[in-house]
Amino acid sequence: MANAPPSTLLDEALDGKGAAVFSTSPAAGGRMILVEDCVETSGAFVVHHLLKRCLSPHSSDVVVFLSFAHPFSHYDRILRKMGCNLSVQRDNKRLMFLDMLMLERLGRDRGKTSEDVFISLFGEIQKAVELSLSHAGRQHITVVIDDVSLMEVDANGSSNLVLDFLHYCYSLTAQFGCSLITLNHDDVYSNEDRPGLLLKLEYLADVVIKVEPLSTGLASDVHGQLTVSNKGIHEGSGKSRNKVHNFHFRIKDSSVEYFYPGSKT
Repeated sequence: MANAPPSTLLDEALDGKGAAVFSTSPAAGGRMILVEDCVETSGAFVVHHLLKRCLSPHSSDVVVFLSFAHPFSHYDRILRKMGCNLSVQRDNKRLMFLDMLMLERLGRDRGKTSEDVFISLFGEIQKAVELSLSHAGRQHITVVIDDVSLMEVDANGSSNLVLDFLHYCYSLTAQFGCSLITLNHDDVYSNEDRPGLLLKLEYLADVVIKVEPLSTGLASDVHGQLTVSNKGIHEGSGKSRNKVHNFHFRIKDSSVEYFYPGSKT
């Protein structure tokens, strides 16, 4: 068996120990991770990183991926560069990819309302989770949504409908011990809209990862900064505490380098 991939600063910030993002232990489930980015600095690479770790050969996790942003070929091409073959993972039933860009998937060709579509979609997710957990060795399910802002477009701008759907997905974390990963764009909302959606998502999330440009401006060897706010760090006394990590990142062709400010020369 191949050696486990080395942990990064992002992995360490997520679980506080430097291990994989999600342990295969059921006790590690039930978490929600919210990735927030902006037009200037995309957080898609964080979703790719989390997806690869969930599908690691050292994990028995199953991923249910809802894509409102790109077709399967987009993610497959990127993850192949990172050493993860999504086509193989899909064939091995470790990845269920729901392409929401398909007309028939959204039911627009059958005159369905947005509410009908999201009710049907959650039914598919719940069925996939129950089916995966019924198989021997499948201990943990991760639901990934890319991305919430485009989901709102498909909901005809109804943030309440999107929140209801996300609450249903969030209920899976308690019911089945699933984890939930969502990507959302922080700067597509007006100041009036932001408290209604983003703040509620931040409240639900156990971990919030903010992907932002450098506060000092552009740099050739630094592409942005990450702020990871982890509410789920447990101390020896059994109490939990919030912990915030800040570090920079540089996106390469097949990987991302994470480092503390001032540590690179």
